[in-house]
Amino acid sequence: CLKKIVGYAFSSRIDTNLTVSALKMAVNRQRPQNGLIFHSDRGVQYASSGYREILAEYNITQSMSGKGDPYDNAVAENFFSCLKCELVHHKHYKTRSEAQADIFAYIEAYYNSVRPQSTLNWLSPLAYEHMLSIYAAKVA
Repeated sequence: CLKKIVGYAFSSRIDTNLTVSALKMAVNRQRPQNGLIFHSDRGVQYASSGYREILAEYNITQSMSGKGDPYDNAVAENFFSCLKCELVHHKHYKTRSEAQADIFAYIEAYYNSVRPQSTLNWLSPLAYEHMLSIYAAKVA
């Protein structure tokens, strides 16, 4: 698990449109191979028929957390905890677009690019991904 955030979206509502937008962004950025497994909690937005249809369209297998088990989705929970503690709780946003721009910068310019992750040998997700690609090229 790279812990790299590859898809995200903003909305005033947590619904299927929000999750579909984030999924489409992730697929367009990463171009995953067949066999990808998407794991989420049991939120209604992930269980909707519209969302399941998009997963099927991209040949992505859906996996959902066990009922009432927050540890099953620990990677996502950890990211949102970091986002809140390191950014959002220290700011007062005047507009939604101001918050979106700040969160975008946090994800792209800090979390993915700079922020070290203990489970990635204290590298950022992008640095770890780069290291893996170099290793893969050497063994290929």
